[in-house]
Amino acid sequence: MRIGEIAALVGVTSRAVRHYHHIGLLPEPARQANGYRAYTVRDAVLLARIRRLTEIGLSLDEVRDVLADDAGRELAEVLTELDADLARQEREIQERRQVLAVLLEAPPTSDGPLSPALAALLDRAPATASPAAAKDREHLALLDAAGDPAGAAVFAALGPLAEDPGVLALYERLDELEGAGVDDPRIAPLAAELVDAVPDEVLAVIPAGEPSATGFGRVLLDDYPPAQRAVVRRVMEELAERVRRRGTS
Repeated sequence: MRIGEIAALVGVTSRAVRHYHHIGLLPEPARQANGYRAYTVRDAVLLARIRRLTEIGLSLDEVRDVLADDAGRELAEVLTELDADLARQEREIQERRQVLAVLLEAPPTSDGPLSPALAALLDRAPATASPAAAKDREHLALLDAAGDPAGAAVFAALGPLAEDPGVLALYERLDELEGAGVDDPRIAPLAAELVDAVPDEVLAVIPAGEPSATGFGRVLLDDYPPAQRAVVRRVMEELAERVRRRGTS
């Protein structure tokens, strides 16, 4: 295979292949008499591995470490792993297309397009003028748009909580903290009541280590003024601890 052929086969650009050669991540193959590089199946497998590892967020230095651990494995073993990875991607694409089909059939909304799971959750929630509730709705829409695999299960588990009239009162108390300072004595008790309001069924579908003040959690926190941020941070930390305890029990 030439460089354009291996790049097309794996789904990267020829420029990316040359960059991987330049930094020593992908060994440069021997050249034929005509001066062209001659790539093999093993080169293609290695390039596909690099592509997948970078797609899931690893830096090139981290990819290098992973590949070093794989160096002694047989080609058949690596190919089997790659085939399983491609099968998983096929399933994910099919699931996304099924969701997309439902979205295309649904009437447009001001929040949309929403996944069927989130749309069903929001339909169960009572109407309210609470700014904090509206912000929570926006955050759920953001999580939905991010395509988190756990999203549908989380939305389904949140159904009873959305219908709980006591939650509206908690939102209103959070609204009252909009202009307050981080030393406001209402912060701690409100955070504790919010944590207590989350049922174990929700925790059962939250991945270990979440919710956290990184990534999506950081974006969420930055959306709140100081006192409200302090409440939400306490809630996130305590829920993450409950998830951790649940995983070790």
